[in-house]
Amino acid sequence: MTSKRHLGEFLRTRRSQLRPEDVGLMSYGDQRRVSGLRREELALLAGVSASYYARLEQGQSFNASAEVLDAIAGALRLDDAERAHLHELAASTRRRPGGRRPAPERVTAAVRQLVAALGDVPAVVLGRRSDVLAWNVTGHALFAGHVTVAGPDRPAQRPNMARLMFLDAHTRALYTDWPTKARAVVATLRMVSGQHPDDPLLAALVGELLVKSPEFAAMWADHRVKAGSGAEVYEMRHPLVGAMKVTQQSLRSEGDQRIVVATTEVGSPSHAAMTLLVHSVATGSAARQDSPTRQ
Repeated sequence: MTSKRHLGEFLRTRRSQLRPEDVGLMSYGDQRRVSGLRREELALLAGVSASYYARLEQGQSFNASAEVLDAIAGALRLDDAERAHLHELAASTRRRPGGRRPAPERVTAAVRQLVAALGDVPAVVLGRRSDVLAWNVTGHALFAGHVTVAGPDRPAQRPNMARLMFLDAHTRALYTDWPTKARAVVATLRMVSGQHPDDPLLAALVGELLVKSPEFAAMWADHRVKAGSGAEVYEMRHPLVGAMKVTQQSLRSEGDQRIVVATTEVGSPSHAAMTLLVHSVATGSAARQDSPTRQ
């Protein structure tokens, strides 16, 4: 039932966000009783019957073909990520719920070697639920220097970037435009939830954030989705080195894992700030190694 509800919510939300004039239909202004398109209008644009589309939104039909879903996606003007999400949601309504608890996520030796080889370039490996599975020392210093660097090595205590983004003041303060970064985090979680609708740990994370963060709840209700790959530029305000524009590139790895790499433009003030952060990390590590051990 949950998968059907999510499919219906996604369709209703997207339909409500389309105006008649967006798709070449006549608008009646204040005479319209619904926000966005009516079900009948969307069905007409998609070339399906109004009754069939209504059943799809109401969770009473779960056998939509790929062709019908593509027609609905076109009518809703979905982008590639949203179209893929629609297909995932529809497919999940046809699957039997899994009864097994998902296996703990692990980082392969090859991925660990890659993160280590990046050296001074900040890198973080995120699992499908945004748990930090691994990071290098610079990645730790940039994204979450206030938590223990050994956190990813303790599965029960791993930092979770989605949780930090909404519930941790330090992480929130890192981003000048926090809402934009937060929406990207939610959109990625939405995409993953469609791919893994029966993941109890993912459901628990979403439930926790819905209860504890009204901002997360509002963004989650918007049903925006985003593939967990690509590059985005964010202005960050690091407590040690100040402001810098950082390009965060998300690279796909095995098992729905993502390697997030942070870079700055060479020769820019941001690059100088990142270099200072790297130096601070190296100096701090050397100082810890040189300090005498108390007896």
